[in-house]
Amino acid sequence: MQLGAGLLRNSDSKVAMIAQEVGYDSEASFSRAFKCNMGQPPAAWRRKQRVGA
Repeated sequence: MQLGAGLLRNSDSKVAMIAQEVGYDSEASFSRAFKCNMGQPPAAWRRKQRVGA
C-alpha cells in the first residue's frame, strides 16, 4: 500500500495503472484496500496530498 501511495503522490498515472503496477487485478480491488488502509479512496487521498503540499 505504501508503494501505491507513493505512486499516487509522485505521479500523474491513473489509479487503474497504479493498481496494476502494485499487483491488484482491478482498480476496484485496489481502491477498496487503499480506503481500508488509508481512510480515503485513492483519488481523494491524492487530491488531499497535492493541496497540502
